[in-house]
Amino acid sequence: MIIIALLLIPLLASAITAAMRNPRRMELVYLLSAVGSFAAAVWLAGKVLRSGPVAWGNGFLYADHLSALVALLTAFVYLVSAPYAIGYFRQETKDHASGEIIDEKIPSSRLRLYYSLTPLFGFSMLLVTVANNLGVMWVAAEGTTLASIFLVTFYNRRNSLEAAWKYAILGGVGLSMALFGTVLVYYASYPILGGENVSNLNWSVLVDSAPRFDKTVMRLAFILALLGYGTKAGLAPMHTWKPDAYSEAPVPVVALMATAVLDCALYALARFYVLTARCLGPAFASQLLILFGLLTIGIAVPFILQQRSYRRLLAYSSIDHGGIMALSLGFGGVLGPLGMLLHMTFHSVTKPLLFFCAGNFQQHTGNDSLKKGTGGLLHTLPVSAPMFLLATLAVTGTPPFSMFQSEFTVLRAGFAAQHIGVVIVFVVLVVAIFCGFFYHASQLVFGAPNGLPRGEFSRWKTWPVIGLSLLVVLLGFWLPAPLYALVEGAARILEVHP
Repeated sequence: MIIIALLLIPLLASAITAAMRNPRRMELVYLLSAVGSFAAAVWLAGKVLRSGPVAWGNGFLYADHLSALVALLTAFVYLVSAPYAIGYFRQETKDHASGEIIDEKIPSSRLRLYYSLTPLFGFSMLLVTVANNLGVMWVAAEGTTLASIFLVTFYNRRNSLEAAWKYAILGGVGLSMALFGTVLVYYASYPILGGENVSNLNWSVLVDSAPRFDKTVMRLAFILALLGYGTKAGLAPMHTWKPDAYSEAPVPVVALMATAVLDCALYALARFYVLTARCLGPAFASQLLILFGLLTIGIAVPFILQQRSYRRLLAYSSIDHGGIMALSLGFGGVLGPLGMLLHMTFHSVTKPLLFFCAGNFQQHTGNDSLKKGTGGLLHTLPVSAPMFLLATLAVTGTPPFSMFQSEFTVLRAGFAAQHIGVVIVFVVLVVAIFCGFFYHASQLVFGAPNGLPRGEFSRWKTWPVIGLSLLVVLLGFWLPAPLYALVEGAARILEVHP
């Protein structure tokens, strides 16, 4: 029943808010759905830790350690985005000079669109994590795309419509390839499992029989899955939709896309990785993941170094971290999956903080430019500016922050797998990204006073920034034992030996 509760809470919230007209009631339902979804995810994770995998409907829905971890991270980002979204949209309806409400800026129908689609977006992501059937998992991934496309177009501007169109085209092509990969897995397993039972496409059934699948078909299936779910994750060269979508969508939506959607896409790809590695041995899938992971990190470097928009800067940072996680999974062994999942966990906490601070910057200054004299924000936003700098240090893997620990685990996995050259290139790229990112962040935060009014104008937007900052610092020194046990259990699922 806990899996059903996890899915029903955001789904019911979406239906309820779609019928509402009062923005304050929409906010309340949305906030309660976020709290309820996170509570259900914590409950599910605890149950998995205590008694192992949880199933419902004859295995139709299924949660092991990996599912529970990604569901928990998804629900966490959904939770922290909810109060921020309330303050963000309240600020969007105010004139910055007079503080008067301007109903025409965001009409109530647009707010209803956000507060009804975002829970549906959350439902789709959570369904990805607990769908045992690979076909249902694909449908859920398609659902995340459909919901987020309309959220990208929220402001109904020309640029946002272009960004959504690009996202729809590339996302549609990518998910079509993922669908073909899913069909090929079914075809490869048919001689072994038969095709009479729908449960034969369940991952928990496929994984035990994977060594006997048709090897040629599984090679092609993994390539298509990598291209398909890699597009969703923003792996190069299928990453080009991300900077446009991230710079046009409302900030709370971008926080979900940059973390929860990325996690779900890599989760789906990891499921295919295990099936392929058990069928063919880990070498084939690992080499492809290393190639695409390193290419993705490399692609991000020049765009970060010469970036002019801080929201696009964060988009390329998200691309970079997707590449790091794919690279770590490709290293394989014991440490590769562990490094990937630790990095996923820490990234899901740190990246929303960066986007929330960036959203506060943009609403305060009226632009997201790194070049239009918006420096000196430390004098203007006494909470958001220093916390943005703190999050910059954390997200670039500066010790003692938690992402240094996960990146160090990735390095150890590379050395253990004897990929010395790849590790050296990885270190060079990460150092270059740190230099570029920190330069832009310091230019934005420090400098002479810019003449803008001083102060954080919404507690709804300030408290999520403070809370996430404290959590980022805490995770640098202490990772709760139950959370680490969940990560370790998830890593064992992805661990494949020759």
